[in-house]
Amino acid sequence: MRRLSIRARITLGSVLVAVVLLAGALLVVRGQTAHVLAGSDAALATGDLTAFVADISADPEGEVDDPGTGVLVAIVSPAGVVQVDTLPHDVREVVDGQDPRESEFRMTDDEGRGFVVVGRIVETDAGEWMLWAARSTSASELALEGLGRLLIVGGVLLLVGFAGASWVLATVALRPVTRMRVRAEGLGATLDGELPIGRADDELAALARTLNDLLARVRAATAREKQMVSDAAHELRTPLAALRTQLELAHRDFGDADALARHVRDAEFSATRLASLAGNLLELSRLDAEGDKAVRVASATDLVAEFLGAVDRARLLALASSTEVAFEVAEAAVADRYGLDAASFGRLADNLLANAVSAAPGGNVEARLSLNADGLTLVVSDDGPGMPPEFVPHAFERFTRPDAARTSQAGGSGLGLALVRAIASAADGTAEVANTPTGFAATVRLPKM
Repeated sequence: MRRLSIRARITLGSVLVAVVLLAGALLVVRGQTAHVLAGSDAALATGDLTAFVADISADPEGEVDDPGTGVLVAIVSPAGVVQVDTLPHDVREVVDGQDPRESEFRMTDDEGRGFVVVGRIVETDAGEWMLWAARSTSASELALEGLGRLLIVGGVLLLVGFAGASWVLATVALRPVTRMRVRAEGLGATLDGELPIGRADDELAALARTLNDLLARVRAATAREKQMVSDAAHELRTPLAALRTQLELAHRDFGDADALARHVRDAEFSATRLASLAGNLLELSRLDAEGDKAVRVASATDLVAEFLGAVDRARLLALASSTEVAFEVAEAAVADRYGLDAASFGRLADNLLANAVSAAPGGNVEARLSLNADGLTLVVSDDGPGMPPEFVPHAFERFTRPDAARTSQAGGSGLGLALVRAIASAADGTAEVANTPTGFAATVRLPKM
């Protein structure tokens, strides 16, 4: 069965169901016909006795008339005298000694012929007359045999027609699948185009729409992947080129300690930027690969600890630019649990705080963490210049930065906020950014589990 096509399986299954239903219907028809024929034979046999019953009732002392040709009866007077006997010998032997009072039965003689036999009693003043009549069932049996052959031939023809109709209907019903398969084979590696949707609003049309949505998501994912690879290559090329240049300059200035130290610091900055970029790329790739499959849990206490660690790391970064980093924690029930691991929350806080420190050199950065009945809220604000208003809607896109110079040594990779939103979304949370009257603020909200 597994090697058969869907069309063949549908046809075969339909024929099997039709065989069962048709066989049942034919058996019912034959049984009802046999019952009608049997009742007809018994009625005819009873009818053969009707005239004798009338004659005997009218004249009990008179002679019983001889029956016509082919009428099989036996008439016995109250004195035991057989007035008429045209019954076959085998039938006569069976009825002898039996009480014919409203009797009816069927029998087969030694030659295999079937008979239906009925008996009657006629009450007279002289006593009881016993009457028997028999009718051959050969005609009924021949009729049943003919009907059986007709039903078999008709049933086979009906099954053949039904199988053909099922095959044609299955072919027509599956034609949209064939068109979708042919179209899918021609899509090519880029998956350009869509599968055809039939005019009928049925299950196959719904399948085509679902597959088209899947193709659209695959194309979008492929485009994002290509764009990410292209952007990552572009972002990696700049710090790698800078690092190579700085190392070459360091080689040339081995004799100048101050120049060598400056080149080493520059190389260290480029290596740090590369490490940050690689870490963000790996984290984004992990989140994209895991999707909704990963189950991660962290307690409120763990998240507070990671937040405090991120503040300490931000203060170390802020030493070079004399930026003040303040924080505030409003903690509720420590038993609350959230749908992300503590390390991911630490990376989220690190990115927000690092962006704020970089945006407000010599200024102030404030981080507020609130855990209450509504969930977790993290707000990181600074008094820097903020973002251009036209860039805010694109702030969370990968490899986007408000500064146009993508080769800027001071600029980030454009992955920090993208990673923040990816981590928040994986925990069913949200991430938002906005310019404020005093600078800029990023807000992350996470629901409790």
